[in-house]
Amino acid sequence: MVDDADLAHLRRCIELARAALDAGDEPFGSVLVDPDGQVLFEDHNHVASGDATQHPEFAIARWAAEHLSPADRSRATVYTSGEHCPMCAAAHAWVGLGRIVYASSGVQTAGWLAELGLGPAPVRPLPITQIAPDVPVDGPVPGLDEEVHELHRRRVR
Repeated sequence: MVDDADLAHLRRCIELARAALDAGDEPFGSVLVDPDGQVLFEDHNHVASGDATQHPEFAIARWAAEHLSPADRSRATVYTSGEHCPMCAAAHAWVGLGRIVYASSGVQTAGWLAELGLGPAPVRPLPITQIAPDVPVDGPVPGLDEEVHELHRRRVR
């Protein structure tokens, strides 16, 4: 269940996604939060550099593996504007991060990309639970998913 604290962190993810778009990148943003609600790390997409692995969720997994104990990783929550792709879901599970909360789903994003003529992503939009079945997941979030959709529309304007 998504609560008010979750919504606040998701709104920050959308701000980060907007910043990525404003910088000429794809609109994705993510935040890592400890159990007390403290933001530990945040990032947005950096794939415009030519490295398609520069997703914020992957950066969070790498940061967490380097800076947090396994116990702290398992209690942390990752918030993200868009559901983790399979690469990021696998990284999340491999480093033992906890809950994921996302504003829009991978299936929604795939549909939006098709609608906008941007073509399919190189990997299928598999749900996180198919890649990392033991990770608790909440999303998409009605209303916030439409804000993310609008950011994708801005990509082609």
